[in-house]
Amino acid sequence: MPISRIDLTALLLLGLAPWPALQAADAPAIAAAAQTTVSIHDFMFSPMALQVTAGTTVTWTNLDPEPHTIRSVDDSFRSGALDQNDSFTFRFDKPGTYKYGCSIHPQMIATVVVK
Repeated sequence: MPISRIDLTALLLLGLAPWPALQAADAPAIAAAAQTTVSIHDFMFSPMALQVTAGTTVTWTNLDPEPHTIRSVDDSFRSGALDQNDSFTFRFDKPGTYKYGCSIHPQMIATVVVK
């Protein structure tokens, strides 16, 4: 019975080749989306400084019982008010330094550096 592309990919991800001659270069290309999370807790972003590669999606989740927002200084991204356990996601496609904060609580500031 032939091995399907999905079965082959799963075996390769586990480091199990279905036959000895199979090399990693023979495997189908797998595009893994980069994703990073930032927690909002105790009126702070954690981590406060984040470095990612272009194309990375960052998700902020509010763990506080108070609402918070995510708003970049240059207005390239902004969320509405996030209640407890709400999330906001943004994909960083362009390299640069993005400073952001909570517009409700201006003492909350952080930075994402995109390489």
